[in-house]
Amino acid sequence: MFDEKIPSTFLQYATRILGDTKRGLTGRVIIDETAAYAAEYDVQLPHPMYPPESSSKRQALLENLMAFDGPQQYRIIKELCDHSSFSPVPNKDRQELKIRLVTRYPQFAGGAPASDINETLIEETRHWLDGQKTALESYNSALQKYEAGIFHRNLLDDLRLALELLLNELLGNNKSLENQLPALGNFIKDSGGSKELANMFQKLVEYYAKYQNSYAKHDSAVIEEEIEFIFEITSSFMKHLVRLSTEET
Repeated sequence: MFDEKIPSTFLQYATRILGDTKRGLTGRVIIDETAAYAAEYDVQLPHPMYPPESSSKRQALLENLMAFDGPQQYRIIKELCDHSSFSPVPNKDRQELKIRLVTRYPQFAGGAPASDINETLIEETRHWLDGQKTALESYNSALQKYEAGIFHRNLLDDLRLALELLLNELLGNNKSLENQLPALGNFIKDSGGSKELANMFQKLVEYYAKYQNSYAKHDSAVIEEEIEFIFEITSSFMKHLVRLSTEET
């Protein structure tokens, strides 16, 4: 049995969101779902039947969650955030809960990466971004969501923002990604890159921006199989640009 658990203060926060009177889960759903997890994990619950005795639905959810260990609590909270009874319209409170869960308690996530992403490239990119704090912050946010397998559209938006912020810093402007192409080509050539690389880089970033506009800025369904590629090409863009800027100085 895994002895460590998610702190009770966070569980209380989670149950306030998930058991919200107007926008949360119903009492029956709470009992039925936690009872199903209890049967799977062979856990005894204080409230196995609906209606719970002498407890509000929030209190029942809290007490039932406390019966599980850390990895089980992590899975239950994460999956309840996406319960089928919720409206498909995104809810900011549940999104924030999920983000806090995966960023604060990654030790309970199981440790398996979402896919075979190039970890060496990721770590190298984070190293090169060490002096670019705002870009690194957005990049790390994308990485956290990727590793947790959540918010794919938001993940793409974080990657786009990270690249845009990096270009703003390197090129000394506040232009959007789409409007950086001429300056980007000049930056590469001025930094010692070939004309051919500059032209290729401009074209790649042009199509990258179009892709992002289709999936990150709009509500189009993200093709999950493409996320790994977008993550790695963004990383390659950023790593090379920072290296060029370093060589230039």
